[in-house]
Amino acid sequence: MSFSEHAARDQRLVILQALEEDAGYSHNEHVLRSVLRAFGHAVSRDALRSQLAWLAEQGLIELEESSGVQVASLTPRGEDVATGAARVPGVARPRPGG
Repeated sequence: MSFSEHAARDQRLVILQALEEDAGYSHNEHVLRSVLRAFGHAVSRDALRSQLAWLAEQGLIELEESSGVQVASLTPRGEDVATGAARVPGVARPRPGG
């Protein structure tokens, strides 16, 4: 697996876990970029939107756009992947204990 593939898998997991930890199970793209940055992934807006589109295609999140800003909401399937109850190729597995 290349470094870029490994980074993409981890970015997707970080996004899902950030959504799972939110009381409303959703965040806008600005918050998600900040979360990714905090976990060592400094991604562009375009790169983030590509990851969000991929997660939506897999049925792990739903996307809405409001005033030009994307808002991601976790699906039940996405919650299962975020917590490690299910696996999806292309998303890193969470480590035991967090």
